[in-house]
Amino acid sequence: MPGVAAPPARPVYRRILLKLSGEALMGDDESGVNPAVIERIAGEIGELNKIGVQVALVVGGGNIFRGAQLAEAGVERVTADHMGMLATIINALAMQDALEKLGMHARVMSAVKVNQICEDYIRRRAIRHLEKGRVVVFAAGTGNPFFTTDSAASLRGIEISADAVFKATKVDGVYSSDPNRDPQARFYRKLSYDRVLAEKLNVMDATAIVLCRDNNMPLRVFNITCPGVLKQVVMGEDVGTLVE
Repeated sequence: MPGVAAPPARPVYRRILLKLSGEALMGDDESGVNPAVIERIAGEIGELNKIGVQVALVVGGGNIFRGAQLAEAGVERVTADHMGMLATIINALAMQDALEKLGMHARVMSAVKVNQICEDYIRRRAIRHLEKGRVVVFAAGTGNPFFTTDSAASLRGIEISADAVFKATKVDGVYSSDPNRDPQARFYRKLSYDRVLAEKLNVMDATAIVLCRDNNMPLRVFNITCPGVLKQVVMGEDVGTLVE
């Protein structure tokens, strides 16, 4: 009707699992956590929290340690992966602090026992935290060596019955090759899981993609460095690449 404002748009996702790489947290720094970057990301998560979207995160540790790279340098692989898990706990605590400074309630849940620092991961407790409006940050990957935090993101997203897994990267979505090296790289707006696997596209590792495929978990890949992108995706805008 003329003169009547349209009702506000509603988010198309009720509960999401956001995968943040360690590299996304360091901004333009060479390593570590960039306070301005983590504060901005926390602010965007806060916007989702205010409109009733339940947000869980899986954080990587590549800004501090990468288990696979340490193994290549001569560190025993299981030990190297355990070091990488501890790096993700550092990042998770940094994210928790940033969220709480903005007035949100946040819980870090670790797949390895560090009871004096954060909670153990218990699926039902994690879901309860989300239902109470708390942001949950999953740390230490799956708790097992040889599994990446990408696999942890798919697994946790499935376990908590998320509506989708969001992978936040530093590029606009999925390309046929590295767009920073290949100016002819083709951008994909939408892909199937099987095509990602067949063409070995650099989305997530194969285990993570198979987990999503076998459990019908949609995966959205987008550029987290673009301000406001999280809310755009949650509100249903066609941002980045959708894998389903």
